[in-house]
Amino acid sequence: MKKTATSRFDVSEHLRTPEEMAAYLEACMEEADGDAAFIAKALGDIARARGMSQVARDAGVSRESLYKALSGERIPGFDTILKVTAALGLKLHAEAVHAPDHDQQDHSTAPPTLLANSADG
Repeated sequence: MKKTATSRFDVSEHLRTPEEMAAYLEACMEEADGDAAFIAKALGDIARARGMSQVARDAGVSRESLYKALSGERIPGFDTILKVTAALGLKLHAEAVHAPDHDQQDHSTAPPTLLANSADG
């Protein structure tokens, strides 16, 4: 029987444009279900696609600490997330989420949803 050669899939090899990076981050945030480490890992994937050393320089952090923060094994501080998204040319924004029966719900308790957008668009 012939063996099939496989290789490990690396999403960072497929994130070539700012729009692809923003779409990937947005999809990961939708799927994260509150898992901040998952979102940090997604940012790590994008940073590797852009070049971790350059992102670290632009974010003002060491490359080693950036790898650790975006490994998916830790939950980085929000200040780190903001620095990294800015260095990646991405921005976060909030969008109100309305329940289907919004007439009977108190709107002040609905949590905002963060979305990733390319800073270019």
